[in-house]
Amino acid sequence: MSDVATAILDAAERRMRVGGFGGFSFREIAADVGIKSSSVHYHFPTKEDLAAAVVRRYAAWAENFLDETLAVEPDPVRAWTHAFRGTIVAGTMCPCIVMGAASQDLPPSVATEVRRFFEMHARKMVEAGLDAERAGELMATITGASVLANIFSDAGEFDRATRELLPQPIAA
Repeated sequence: MSDVATAILDAAERRMRVGGFGGFSFREIAADVGIKSSSVHYHFPTKEDLAAAVVRRYAAWAENFLDETLAVEPDPVRAWTHAFRGTIVAGTMCPCIVMGAASQDLPPSVATEVRRFFEMHARKMVEAGLDAERAGELMATITGASVLANIFSDAGEFDRATRELLPQPIAA
């Protein structure tokens, strides 16, 4: 992938973390990267193509991050809570959570990628030792906690919402 395409994906991801699919335009991405909007179209013909590519790239990164986290922290509850807390502490939100709430309004290709993101998490949670019901509860709790932390601009909201999951809090 070219440096320009990577920069476009980075800019789109930053905006999607705040405003989801509706939170960016090609003109804004072009301005962020310092290129013409036609260059964005060259790499990603449609907004749907760009958003789907962002989600695919983010999902691949998240899967790798979780594999690395599980190698150090084999408790899946702690591993996932830590992983999602990291986005909140960084002052952002997982772009798939942002878009997941509006998945019924997303273009089909983007909604499919968002769904695959969450399916990957469910599968990996089961592989890590949780039963399917517990995996669903964990995802619901950490995604809801992420939304609350975002609403109140306070990582402490995430910690309070996930407190019952963990016998000891995750260090800041």
